[in-house]
Amino acid sequence: MTARGHFIAFEGWEASGKSTQAELLAARIGAVLTREPGGTELGRLVRAMLLGDGPVPTSRAEALLFAADRAQHTDEVVEPTLRAGRHVVTDRSYGSTLAYQGHGRGQSVEQLMALVDFATAGILPDLIVLLDVPLDMADVRLGGERDRLESEAAEFGQRVRDGFFQLAGADPDRWVIVDGVGDVDDVAARVWETYEGWR
Repeated sequence: MTARGHFIAFEGWEASGKSTQAELLAARIGAVLTREPGGTELGRLVRAMLLGDGPVPTSRAEALLFAADRAQHTDEVVEPTLRAGRHVVTDRSYGSTLAYQGHGRGQSVEQLMALVDFATAGILPDLIVLLDVPLDMADVRLGGERDRLESEAAEFGQRVRDGFFQLAGADPDRWVIVDGVGDVDDVAARVWETYEGWR
């Protein structure tokens, strides 16, 4: 029987470096690299709806669109890959829903978690690497061109960042906070040390 692969997620506020670090770790351990939203053909359409310049979804509609992407992503990419014995590294996962739509938008984290459970059939990341950078540094990294969520006010960003810390504190067996300040190689070394210590 083939051993199940590891499921690793990178989380964090905008411009925390998670996309870069997810790519580097995936390459180092030979994992399938994916992302939420947008890891499937359907997900790419959902991502355009969520982050583009089209109609702005209501808060509940936003949460449901993320859930739809996650359900398709779990069924089409995550579960089959893990079952085949390969590792999966994803740029964002359910933690973003709880931090952004829950702590950021003020929706019920408990209701959102029930939605996560339905969308994922209980398949959650084994390890979540929360890359943290100060909000003012993230703002500089973002620069001028921003998607809809990147353009949110600083107060929203603070609520999301605080939410990530609360989530990590409530589930320390799954979440690990990694300092995202420094050059790419320095942060990658911290991520690798975290992964080595976890596995």
